[in-house]
Amino acid sequence: MAKPMIFTRRRLLCAMVAAPWLWPASALAQPSRPATRAIPSSGEAIPLVGLGSWITFNVGNDRVARDASTEVMRNFFLTGGRLIDSSPMYGSAQEVIGYGLNKLGRPRDLFAADKVWISGGAQGRAQIEASRRFWGIPRFDLLQVHNLLSWQAHLPTLFAMKAAKQLRYIGITTSHGRHHDDMAQVMASQPLDFIQLTYNLFDREAEQRLLPLARERGIAVIVNRPFQRGVLLDRLARLPLPPWAAEIDCSSWAQFALKFIIAHPAVTCAIPATTSVAHVRENMGAAAGRLPDQAMRARMAAWVAQL
Repeated sequence: MAKPMIFTRRRLLCAMVAAPWLWPASALAQPSRPATRAIPSSGEAIPLVGLGSWITFNVGNDRVARDASTEVMRNFFLTGGRLIDSSPMYGSAQEVIGYGLNKLGRPRDLFAADKVWISGGAQGRAQIEASRRFWGIPRFDLLQVHNLLSWQAHLPTLFAMKAAKQLRYIGITTSHGRHHDDMAQVMASQPLDFIQLTYNLFDREAEQRLLPLARERGIAVIVNRPFQRGVLLDRLARLPLPPWAAEIDCSSWAQFALKFIIAHPAVTCAIPATTSVAHVRENMGAAAGRLPDQAMRARMAAWVAQL
């Protein structure tokens, strides 16, 4: 008698990478092309949803996991995605991105966003070059000073690189509310193209100062941690979507959360991270269909606040 096949996570990933027909039908459905928003400093339009890589792409040399990450990237591009964000802080994520880009033939639509994350300015150039080699690209579109670490030393390097056409955009990032005062000071004093910060249905501190300042200064905004590292979706998963979510073409809590973020007029792009092909397609679907207006966003926030 033959032994029954046991589908471990590793075996299932192998099968799905080798045979895409095993994916659920919902993962294969082609959504509409994502809506875009212009980068204020240039007018270039980028899709409202991008792809993060923190934790999810830190898979080391595991070939199966690397191939699974490649399939996430493939479907991200197939559904109209462009901006992929990473950092030297994210373990092997940059190498995994480079592996995937190579397997995918280096998609021309890629908007490559990375960071410099090292104390002092002397090592910044070397770290940036190492990151560029990991990605396997001629240059980055966007380089950001990660969590404002040694920003006084790194920004002059980035401005010089931009002047030499070695990158196109410059930014700073934070994922901590305690750094908001410092970020506001840098935004007010430096000619930045981008900032990156945390903003979601539960973490809304950025609405008070940083998002209005970004609009005033003409700075694009990338939003990280849109799902609170999954905590937000875990809290909402036990509840049904409110019926009125259909008015903004929401079919899941992930889309509900993303639409709230990307409908803010100061936000240029949100970057959820995922290991799932179905989830990357679902996330990209948040940038299709109707977006909430100001009144609907207020209704969404009030509804979540009372939970």
